[in-house]
Amino acid sequence: MTETTVPNAKRLLWAGFMAILAAGVGFALRGGIFGTWASEYGFTGAQLGAIGGAGFSGFCFGIIIGGVLVDKFGYGKLVALALIGHVVSALVTFGASSPQDAYNYLFWGMFIFAYANGTLEAVANPLVATIFPQQRTHYLNILHASWPLGMVLGAVASYILGTLLGLGWKAQLAFYLVPTAAYALMFMGQSFPRSEAAEKGASFADMFKDVGILGSIVVCGLIVLFLGNTLQLFGIAAGTAQNIGYVVGGVLVVAVGVLTRFSPGSILLFILFGVHAMVGAVELGTDGWIENITGNLFTPTQGKILFIWTSAIMFGLRFSAHFIETKLGLSPLGILLASAILAVVGLQLASGMASFAVAFVALGIYAVGKTFFWPTMLAVVGDRFPRSGAVAMSIMGGIGMLSAGLLGGPGLGYAKDRFTAESLQATAPAVYEANKAGQTSKFVFFSDVTAVDGSKLEAAKKAEAPTPDQKALVAASIQGDRATLKVDSYIPLTMAAIYLLLMLYFRSIGGYRPLRIEEQA
Repeated sequence: MTETTVPNAKRLLWAGFMAILAAGVGFALRGGIFGTWASEYGFTGAQLGAIGGAGFSGFCFGIIIGGVLVDKFGYGKLVALALIGHVVSALVTFGASSPQDAYNYLFWGMFIFAYANGTLEAVANPLVATIFPQQRTHYLNILHASWPLGMVLGAVASYILGTLLGLGWKAQLAFYLVPTAAYALMFMGQSFPRSEAAEKGASFADMFKDVGILGSIVVCGLIVLFLGNTLQLFGIAAGTAQNIGYVVGGVLVVAVGVLTRFSPGSILLFILFGVHAMVGAVELGTDGWIENITGNLFTPTQGKILFIWTSAIMFGLRFSAHFIETKLGLSPLGILLASAILAVVGLQLASGMASFAVAFVALGIYAVGKTFFWPTMLAVVGDRFPRSGAVAMSIMGGIGMLSAGLLGGPGLGYAKDRFTAESLQATAPAVYEANKAGQTSKFVFFSDVTAVDGSKLEAAKKAEAPTPDQKALVAASIQGDRATLKVDSYIPLTMAAIYLLLMLYFRSIGGYRPLRIEEQA
């Protein structure tokens, strides 16, 4: 299919652009009010990370379920479902009123919001890949330029509504309903093409063959972790919740096996799924915390400026992927390797930033690095696995978001708690004992740590004449942030090594190029 066979291609592209922009606006607004939630409800870093994580994990279910159903039910019905989800999310989130019920309302409100976002991306990614088959990297990067633009608009709206107008967090968060109404209008009445796989008559089982057992293990492993964490919210014991997760995950892997006649799946796609889990953790997980971290290292206003700066860089550069491919001669994998190296350098520099000027440079380098990760990974899957249609791209997006929600957000929250507590214990043990939280922070197989109380830490940051104890709290928190950024840089370092190996692999088979569905084994 060429671009000219879809007369409303640009209208569909910009409707998808607006849909993802709405998700970016909501993401930025949530990040900007993390401190407010910690102060108002006394949340620890791990609790905030879990709430932020729900804003990713719900996305996984939305995009995977949507990707599986999109060719059967059509794009329009999924857009309508997402619209309903965005409205319901606002109603649930705004139900938070007291420290006793706030966690559950905020967690599930964010989960529903993310589910709606995932459903929209299950529409937008395969749609753009279908209508622009010769320039997937270029147009998928343009599509996802809306994400950082949404984060810029969300951060600016948060500043105007919160800092300048003094409105509460609920009024700030409601702003995402504006772009929500816009995408609903832009999609209204549009006709949609079918994917290449659907046009060629590929069955549902055929679309899943490239995913197979190996690919399903990646996503089901994350689902096991999600269920193990989430079922505990309903009072189920941790061990029982984890066992239920294993059973569900195992059943899903077997179901994929039966569906595909136990196809092992593509090793390349399995590797790409694993790398995209790292992309979700380092890009979106870091994005969820970066304003909070920089606001702690400097001032909240400067943190918001730096957040806008990095998002603006991403927005501008995502329109230049075609130039990089054609003028600089980098393949999609070459772009990804260069991006990973820059992300490592940026995060390492950011861990030691002591001035606002240095932060501009360090986070600017990091922003350039993370710009092309997400859309270019999707383009690689679209190029090399056309038979999988919307399925593989949607599963990859789900893996990235679920990883961000289960590993990136909570992992960085745990790291902040751990490194802050360790720093305070080493420098002022009595202050730590007097200000530690009532519960421990947990993260996968790492040892539990008793964090510093979130409300006491926020009070220390805001004190006009801080006491020596409050100064010690703030100093430990800053040290914790620096250590967290340094550890975070090891993720893109691992990604760079894998991208280099993939480049060598493609060189050994004659080079990287997009495949037609007839060329897949």
